[in-house]
Amino acid sequence: MMEVPQTDDVRRARAAHAMWNNPALAIAQELSPGERLVWSGQPRSGVRLRASDAFVIPFSIFWCGFTIVWEVMALTATARGGGLTAIVFPLFGVPFVLVGLYLVFGRFIVDARIRERTVYGITNERIIIVNGLFGRRTKSLNLRTLSDVSLTERSDGSGTITFGPTYPFGQWFASGSWPGAGPYAPPAFDMIDRAKEIYDLIRPTQRSTT
Repeated sequence: MMEVPQTDDVRRARAAHAMWNNPALAIAQELSPGERLVWSGQPRSGVRLRASDAFVIPFSIFWCGFTIVWEVMALTATARGGGLTAIVFPLFGVPFVLVGLYLVFGRFIVDARIRERTVYGITNERIIIVNGLFGRRTKSLNLRTLSDVSLTERSDGSGTITFGPTYPFGQWFASGSWPGAGPYAPPAFDMIDRAKEIYDLIRPTQRSTT
């Protein structure tokens, strides 16, 4: 069978796929000369619930239900009458329905996709977070100047390690799946396995840099 030659786009796609499935490879591309990788990993994959969903899920269902009822009433009014109002009301409700559907379903898909394309690393000099949902983006934190490190752990050993000060309701936006949530989302190792073990690794590494 004749082998089909690979195009540059196919090669790049395969290289990107390999990178996001190999955290050490992805972090290695960010290392400076003499910098040593201590640990690398990724968030848990798939659809996951967060503590904030205890409030957000009921709110999103209420929002989505209300907006759909509004849209149905607006469309019913359009069918009965005419004029500019009958056109504007249904169009006015569409963005709110879309937001409601995103809150109920879409944000879980986006959150899972973000975690799928995120890798974490600890080196002898810094914390590194790389994600690639909308192009490769790298965030690094110097271990010497890093002060606040907090751990939120679940009963199964998974958890989130947050770096730096947190903002009110900041954990609600930790996934980055909320539009415009970037400024409120603190840097974190989100939903990692063996969270306490990784947390305990950071402190000795941090001390060794001083």
